[in-house]
Amino acid sequence: MNLTYKLNDILFLDIETVPQAESWAKLSKTAQELFDKKTKYQRKEEFTAEEFYAKAGIWAEFGKIICISVGYFIEVESKKQLRITSFFGDDEHKILTDFKVLLDKHFAKKTNVLCAHNGKEFDFPFIARRMIVHQIELPKKLNLFGKKPWEVPHIDTLELWKFGDFKHYTSLKLLTSILGIPSPKDDIDGSEVAAVYYKEKNMQRIVTYCEKDTIAVAQILLRFNNEDLLDNKNIISVN
Repeated sequence: MNLTYKLNDILFLDIETVPQAESWAKLSKTAQELFDKKTKYQRKEEFTAEEFYAKAGIWAEFGKIICISVGYFIEVESKKQLRITSFFGDDEHKILTDFKVLLDKHFAKKTNVLCAHNGKEFDFPFIARRMIVHQIELPKKLNLFGKKPWEVPHIDTLELWKFGDFKHYTSLKLLTSILGIPSPKDDIDGSEVAAVYYKEKNMQRIVTYCEKDTIAVAQILLRFNNEDLLDNKNIISVN
């Protein structure tokens, strides 16, 4: 594709989200009514709002972020190295604040861009909406008010793969498979995150999953740019 961005200017990321409450019964009556109305179109007549609540994590109004994993390239002895770190836990405000500090301190240059798979439809707006809920000032890379489409500092690997075909959707798992990239879905997938968080209380399992997705996005961009994939020794965790 001959991407015009320098790899060192890109921050790759992925987020994991869960419903704000563990179960439907723990929601207030008002929240139940609002969720019912919000999801009526998606549910149609197939599911009740209570049955559909397991999917609440996909909406910023009813979900919360429990992990943001990021990756960035550096050069080490003329070789690419991907550094991975994560912000995670039960305190969403702290996760978002720490992520904002990273953006403001290290990825605020005009040339810096954010990259995620389906990021423009999910990750980027979800993070921005949750920041507003927590009264956190949006970092420049997420504040899109007044920006023209070509001024938005975001790369979406799903959008790149579409090649203008707006009706086309390809999952991260499918795209990594056809491009010969190790699957990030070898343990859990997005539909299982809430159960791992609330039932198993295994945060590290979720962090590992989120980091694998972030690595996969970086590898996809390398393949799009017709470059060699990274081997494991050049992927470094800095948590």
